[in-house]
Amino acid sequence: MPQTHQLDWQRPFQLQHLPTDGKQFHPNRDEAETEFKALRTEFVALQERLYAEDKQKLLIVLQAMDAGGKDGTIRNVLKGVNPQGVRVQSFKAPSKEELAHDFLWRIHKVVPARGMIGVFNRSHYEDVLVVRVHNLVPEAVWRPRYTQINQFEKLLHDSGTRILKFYLHISADEQKERFQARLDDPEKHWKFSLEDLEKRKFWPDYMAAYEEMLRECNTEWAPWYVIPANQKWYRNLAIMRTIVYTLRDMNPQFPEAQDNFDGVVIE
Repeated sequence: MPQTHQLDWQRPFQLQHLPTDGKQFHPNRDEAETEFKALRTEFVALQERLYAEDKQKLLIVLQAMDAGGKDGTIRNVLKGVNPQGVRVQSFKAPSKEELAHDFLWRIHKVVPARGMIGVFNRSHYEDVLVVRVHNLVPEAVWRPRYTQINQFEKLLHDSGTRILKFYLHISADEQKERFQARLDDPEKHWKFSLEDLEKRKFWPDYMAAYEEMLRECNTEWAPWYVIPANQKWYRNLAIMRTIVYTLRDMNPQFPEAQDNFDGVVIE
């Protein structure tokens, strides 16, 4: 099986030693894009079967630093799928109402239902990342969340949800280039803010937070995949491979007809 970049949930690792460059895994961009398009066609067919079967669920979680490629992944991977069977949910700073509940309240109510694929653009993991790096809550609050998240994801798994979690791993230099491209293009200014530059100053702190998050919440039932994401074309392929392999394993089937159509003639 080709490289899927799944972390071994039983072995230690260091995030700084995991590659951000995908060319070492697939040096030929044209071949990678050809494979990606073929897999996307299969994904569209598998998603149709999943939706029609109405029994299983798939949750895809995307986490990354700013400019890491979450939006681009969603645009490219989901192109062509039936929008009735997919829900994309973005998680911004929590509202006053959301803050009045436990941190998983806003997450649990939007997990995928039977037959659906749910995609989280950021997720419940912000509550062990941003809040930690910027001291929004004390450690006594955010540290127990690792266990709470694992228990929550175990509940989803036990209730029939397959979970794929992707960390899009880019280098600091790659983020700098993407920020500069946004700054240089007036039509991309909406994707950029001065706050992005402030957060970039905390890069080492974010890397430490991500590494602990990946280590503490990489479970047998909800594994993390660390995707080398400096090259968008390789990022797309690696994620699409993993989704298609997972759906093949889930093997959704069109349901049997409830009526007997033998002899039916449409006048």
